[in-house]
Amino acid sequence: MAQGAGMSTEAFEDFFFRVCTMDYAKMAKAQKPLIRRMAKADKVHLKGPGTDLTFSVKGLGAVGCAGDRNIPDGEVFSCPVKKSVNGVIQYNTPSIYAGTRFENMRLEFKNGKIVDATASDTKRINEIFDTDHGARYVGEFSLGFNPHIKEPMCDILFDEKIAGSLHFTPGQAYEECDNGNRSAVHWDMVLIQRPEYGGGEVWFDDELIRKDGMFVPKDLKPLNPSNLK
Repeated sequence: MAQGAGMSTEAFEDFFFRVCTMDYAKMAKAQKPLIRRMAKADKVHLKGPGTDLTFSVKGLGAVGCAGDRNIPDGEVFSCPVKKSVNGVIQYNTPSIYAGTRFENMRLEFKNGKIVDATASDTKRINEIFDTDHGARYVGEFSLGFNPHIKEPMCDILFDEKIAGSLHFTPGQAYEECDNGNRSAVHWDMVLIQRPEYGGGEVWFDDELIRKDGMFVPKDLKPLNPSNLK
């Protein structure tokens, strides 16, 4: 894991200790406004380099994760209405799935379905999305905000919690926020929106929620890294 993170063993031990022993009770309190906002939202709009994507999360609820599910933790997730996704998303974080490493994944959606997929291994990524009918639809949308996790390490337990990130996940939906999509695939693909990764925006119902990885509304600012550490 240290090698994947580009760290020495000693540096990784220090990093791992920080992410596992942070104040998750503080995180749980700070994420409550985001849970409420996501649960009440209808339209979501993701913007950034190579990304212009819209979808609805209306009626599907939202779930916060602050140490009760995983360690490390730090995300709030929901799920798109199955056929509401339209546009393009360009991921900027490498991902390993079924033994293959993928980079530069780009997905184009029409009425919820992936109609075009390219990556460093375009043939293989399309084979995965052809696993079953549900693999080309999305089962999760989530915002990550662990302040101690900044860089990808090709370990999804860490990468999906990266501060200023989101993941938009083709495949099986979780029962807590269930849009009815069923698949053998559940592939958490991560997009980091901090400035050094190109920036980006997340909008809920025409309100700017996060810009360049930083939450904008006053009630969400406690989730920004300097306030959450």
